[in-house]
Amino acid sequence: MIVDVHLRPEDLDDKLREDARRGLTSEPKYLSPTWLYDARGSELFVEITRLPEYYPTRTEFALLRQHAADFADSVRPEMLVELGSGASEKTRVLLDALVPYLRTYVPQDVSEPALRSAVTRLSAEYPALSVHGVVGDFTDSLAHLPSGGTRAIAFLGGTIGNLVPADRAEFLTGTAGILRPGEWLLLGAGLVTDLDALLAAYDDAAGVTAEFDRNVLRVLNDRLGADFDPDRFVHRAVWDAENEWIEMRLEATEAMDVRIPGLDLEISFGEGEQIRTEISAKFRLAGLRQELADAGFVVRHEWVDPEARFVLLAAERR
Repeated sequence: MIVDVHLRPEDLDDKLREDARRGLTSEPKYLSPTWLYDARGSELFVEITRLPEYYPTRTEFALLRQHAADFADSVRPEMLVELGSGASEKTRVLLDALVPYLRTYVPQDVSEPALRSAVTRLSAEYPALSVHGVVGDFTDSLAHLPSGGTRAIAFLGGTIGNLVPADRAEFLTGTAGILRPGEWLLLGAGLVTDLDALLAAYDDAAGVTAEFDRNVLRVLNDRLGADFDPDRFVHRAVWDAENEWIEMRLEATEAMDVRIPGLDLEISFGEGEQIRTEISAKFRLAGLRQELADAGFVVRHEWVDPEARFVLLAAERR
């Protein structure tokens, strides 16, 4: 097993300072969803995926179980690359289906400890498979991904929806740029669906998503010495009908000033002022096909759940 490190802890610290300074001094304020996921944030997100309201994870998992063999038989890759692999749980379904063809699995993730744990575990579970981990941000790691044999890149979890359209286009074009004609992208994406279901998925009755959202303030406190009081912010989930995405926001319950020594900044909030912490775009199939076509892909397979809430697309590099 191999782990290549292209993102060190100090690089993450620099990126956090840059993102926080830019976002918190903008109007309106925003933060990157990257910073929701420290160890505690990752634990909370796992809890979210098990909530009755949060359908994306279980829906995608069901599609993978149903169609992984179809994907394997169509693509027959020798190398599977997974961007934002995390614990690589869903990937086991793919790995099991791809066993007849696969020689190498390449998980990529921003967290070196999580990645090393996954590489060790998967190397033991799949001894005939070469496991080659890559530590890096998926938006910056494409050039560092290994090659060798026919590749398929998996980008699951609806994470494509966290990117605004310009960033999506750059990412998809960059992904096509590192693939040879005849190689593949397996993409999981949320679809525009019933508004009540969408809002509930991002604002559950138990308040787990609210706690997850506020966790980003604790990250800023821990890593930048900020003095945010998370209890003075409430979580909001808002549907932007024009852009067709959910926005997660933190809203100040009162006017306050927050010191951030790590940035040498003091930020003022008015009562009701919000920080956007995440977008989660939802797609229409025709639009998603067009975005992939513009990047250099042609969609060969679409697998949609019975309620038309989520899609897996297998797209071939032209």
